[in-house]
Amino acid sequence: MQARQLPAERGAFWLLEGVRLFRRNPPLISALTLAYLLILQLLAVLLPGLGPILLPLILPALTLIVANGCRLVDLNRPPTKAGLLHGLSGNGPAMLRLGGLQLLGAVLLLLLNMALGDGNDPFAAMEQAANPPNLGGGETPPADPAAEAAMLGALARLLLLASPLIIAFWFAPFLVGWERVPPVKALFFSTVASLRNWRAMLFFGLATLFFAAIVPGFILIVLGQLSGMALSAAFIALRLILVFFVAPVLTASIYVSYRDIFQRSVDESA
Repeated sequence: MQARQLPAERGAFWLLEGVRLFRRNPPLISALTLAYLLILQLLAVLLPGLGPILLPLILPALTLIVANGCRLVDLNRPPTKAGLLHGLSGNGPAMLRLGGLQLLGAVLLLLLNMALGDGNDPFAAMEQAANPPNLGGGETPPADPAAEAAMLGALARLLLLASPLIIAFWFAPFLVGWERVPPVKALFFSTVASLRNWRAMLFFGLATLFFAAIVPGFILIVLGQLSGMALSAAFIALRLILVFFVAPVLTASIYVSYRDIFQRSVDESA
């Protein structure tokens, strides 16, 4: 499996191409992305015990279905059941094995993170900072700098530890689904392709951070100058933009990154 080595600025192209791809069929890409997010939310809410186990198992299949929608838009083809399930039909066991590997990786990540955190729940600090206790009368205590520092530290450690897992599974669902590569080999090829293109991947990450975090954060600061119903309406509008535009564009960009590195990987005859 040959992966192209691309320059750093190609990472920005992935994001811009994701915008262009989204504009060609916003309803389809948005619907698939929202369905993906809704399934994740339902698993967490309706199955709090089994959700964390089922989620990694089905993530590769869900990712491939959403990417198939982007692929159909890219190839100017109408959405069909066969097109959306391309790479899944007759390939379920391999995708499930990939999901099992992802579950194993998630468990190892959690255990390692807890070990480095002296056995504490790695998400406890984040939850405490995000949901401060109520003092009564609708009042909340002032922000605790120590709690915020603990939250940022836990998040940074988690992201650092998760980096190998992210690059191993970045292209793996596409390789297993579209190329019929065995799951373990797909993880290897995904890791090699990501490391060969680490500059483009880093540039893409920075562009995504600016697009999905810094710009919305700046908007929130500006909106903070408003008050009353205007502020509430502005927050709702921003959330809608993040859900109906930002998330689908990022979904399309991930597909573009695969297409750009493995140009001959998508079977256009299917």
